[in-house]
Amino acid sequence: MPNFIRLYVHYVDKVNRVVGRCAMYLVFVMLGILLYSSFMKTFFMPVLWSLELAQFVMVAYYLVGGAYSMQEDGHVRMDLFYTRWSDKTKTAVDAVTILFLICYLGFLLYGGISSTEYALKYNEESYSAWAPLMAPIKIIMVIGIFMMLLQAFSCFFKDIAKLKGETLA
Repeated sequence: MPNFIRLYVHYVDKVNRVVGRCAMYLVFVMLGILLYSSFMKTFFMPVLWSLELAQFVMVAYYLVGGAYSMQEDGHVRMDLFYTRWSDKTKTAVDAVTILFLICYLGFLLYGGISSTEYALKYNEESYSAWAPLMAPIKIIMVIGIFMMLLQAFSCFFKDIAKLKGETLA
């Protein structure tokens, strides 16, 4: 494989590994928010913002951590036939199916950018009583989708290299 592809795979994997490992701690942030909400609801006045903020943190966890999960091969796949195939067949099927993922993520990124532009232009707010601005979570959404798209290309390059008998790490 050309050197620029090796560098691309190396740096995309490195960035997604660091970001993904940091994103794992967002679960604890979400749990802290929900614990605070339960405490306030039980002993004092319930807060309006806690459940929606916990949802936003969960969205960030899910979207920003998706690329790391893909890198670690942690996504669920249908194993009805897959486990019986040879490594070469698995790699070939992965290389083809990841092209569909890349197309899907491309459309998703396009829609996410459009939605984020709208949120920024019109100061879009949530329809809840708290009414937070939607732009920050939509920006995080676009970043997560973009990182996943970069990782999908990285996985595609790794699959092609594996089919050629090379390794990219």
